[in-house]
Amino acid sequence: MSKSSWLFLCLTLLSAAFGVHVSSQEGQTIALIAGSVFAVLLVLTLIVGRRIKFDPVLR
Repeated sequence: MSKSSWLFLCLTLLSAAFGVHVSSQEGQTIALIAGSVFAVLLVLTLIVGRRIKFDPVLR
């Protein structure tokens, strides 16, 4: 994995851990939104780095 993929993976995991440990509803919502954004960016970096192969032909 590339360095940016590792970065987004760590940020996703950290925001998930932060969301679990925060007691306020607003903090959990912010952590959920941040984790979702980082997870989408992680998937995009994996696709760009071609770790996930996209094959449009169904076999």
